[in-house]
Amino acid sequence: MKQFRLLFVAVLAGLLLNGCASGPDVVPDAELKATPKLVEPKLPPLPPGALRVNGIAAIVNDDLITFRELLRESQPAILEAQRKGSLDDKGRHAVREEVLQRMIDKLLTEQKVKELGIKIGDEEVRLAIDDVKRQNNNMSQSQLEEALKKQGYSLAQYEAQIREQLERLRLVSMEVRSKVYVSDKEAEEYYQANLAHYAEDEQFKARHIFIKVDEKAPADQIQRAMAKALKVLYEAKQPGADFAALARQYSDDPAAQKDGGDLGTFKRGDMLADLEKAILPLKPGEVSELVSTPSGLHIIKLEERSSNKYKPFESVKADIREMLYRKKQDERFTTWLKDLRAKASIVIKDGNGII
Repeated sequence: MKQFRLLFVAVLAGLLLNGCASGPDVVPDAELKATPKLVEPKLPPLPPGALRVNGIAAIVNDDLITFRELLRESQPAILEAQRKGSLDDKGRHAVREEVLQRMIDKLLTEQKVKELGIKIGDEEVRLAIDDVKRQNNNMSQSQLEEALKKQGYSLAQYEAQIREQLERLRLVSMEVRSKVYVSDKEAEEYYQANLAHYAEDEQFKARHIFIKVDEKAPADQIQRAMAKALKVLYEAKQPGADFAALARQYSDDPAAQKDGGDLGTFKRGDMLADLEKAILPLKPGEVSELVSTPSGLHIIKLEERSSNKYKPFESVKADIREMLYRKKQDERFTTWLKDLRAKASIVIKDGNGII
């Protein structure tokens, strides 16, 4: 059976909650075989005759985080750190401290969900799972359950994970997102202050006259083509010369009969290197010297050159507002979480070296 990577709903909530969301993540068979199994880390030795019990890592208001929960939650992060290099006891200690802080944040948000009476109905969970299936090539229900099974999860466990994520997303929406607003004035002030970020690439508009000649042609053919090209070049450089008319008269490019040798509008890198090299030094209205390419000779006139132009504010306003909105949202969430921690009773145990 083809494997799928399950995309969790409420990705935003997971990010805002500092990665505290967790759950099954279905990966291909090859990855499953290569992924080491999680093992219980070795704990400090006990004194003779002592029995090990599941101690308390932290007390968050009226809820507890046990050492067993902490060790289980920190194992994936420890394994990932080990893949990137050696990890000593000090490094494992730092990983567990970081994970514990995330678990505390997660527990605080869960407590807030209960306090505000946030409830997610079965229908919302079903719709979210349907969306996950759509994002995974319209996988069937049986394929979903089989994928979860390979990761060691039941459908009920997965539904519980989805429900928790939706609850946190609604909490973030109520406490953070609904209180964030970005005005057009703020967006325009950002645009003006960062105008260099919205500079358009320099554009060129040009015409050319093409004299066809194969570089491997006999010498007499090359001489005739060169004589013709020099004659046309002289005419093109005369004041008031109608370059488009000359292109219609002399150019070996069939399209020139209709468009007068119009090359259109282009940016750096769009043209043949030899032609671009000839165009770059020109000012609008100037005509190049002869340009030789494998297909023949070219005479180019630069008609327009746009520089120091910027994308109109209206064309980038939506992107700027979205960027500023996310920035404000992250800042507000950080402040909100700090306030939540400040009002909470949090006691972290030393764990006799376990943490």
